Amino acid sequence: MSHGSEGAKPFRLIPVIDLRHGQVVRARAGERDAYAPIDTPLARGSGPAEVARGLLDAVGTDRLYIADLDAIMDGAAPDRASLEAVARACPGVTLWVDAGFCDLLGLERFVHSGLGHPVIGSESQRDASLVRALGDRAVLSLDSRGEARLGPDALHDDAGTWPQEVIVMTLARVGTGTGPDLSGVARAVALGGSRRIYAAGGVRGPEDVARLMEVGAAGALVASAIHDGRLR
Repeated sequence: MSHGSEGAKPFRLIPVIDLRHGQVVRARAGERDAYAPIDTPLARGSGPAEVARGLLDAVGTDRLYIADLDAIMDGAAPDRASLEAVARACPGVTLWVDAGFCDLLGLERFVHSGLGHPVIGSESQRDASLVRALGDRAVLSLDSRGEARLGPDALHDDAGTWPQEVIVMTLARVGTGTGPDLSGVARAVALGGSRRIYAAGGVRGPEDVARLMEVGAAGALVASAIHDGRLR
């Protein structure tokens, strides 16, 4: 599903799955320890391949964001079995994968695995070196929780460190239906120049998509609004 005027790049909706212990869980407000296996009309059960296919069929897109919560929270290796299952079920789809990448060796190993396009979350970084090293081979996620920005200030403030695609991830809004962080997205758009800025957290439906387009967002990462039928 995409929106946009003729001549402009379309607004891209990117479905999201959150993986925990090999299952898709329902994310809410960034309280990851409390996430429970998802119950969705789009799939039978909470298997990653089935839920991914259901989301992609619902919105008709060729990109999917996967947050590997075991890797992000516990430092586990990326959930290769789940990623491979999703890739088999969704041929031709580009997987954006956040697996808590925080060192160059592990990130390069993931890139060479061919399992997806890595997302570097600011919450997992000590400085900007990993983002600089990967450049446009990765997506940057600028993470925040409430008013607190997560990770190094340099990543949030210096657009010179940013790759071409950047996510503004407001964890406290995830799954809450409270609306996207329009001011945070607008700030990133202003800082980022030609970079494509994506909103993540709080998107409720078409009205929020319209507002994000107005502030210059290139797209949005969405889960709950697709599962609940508000974005199809």
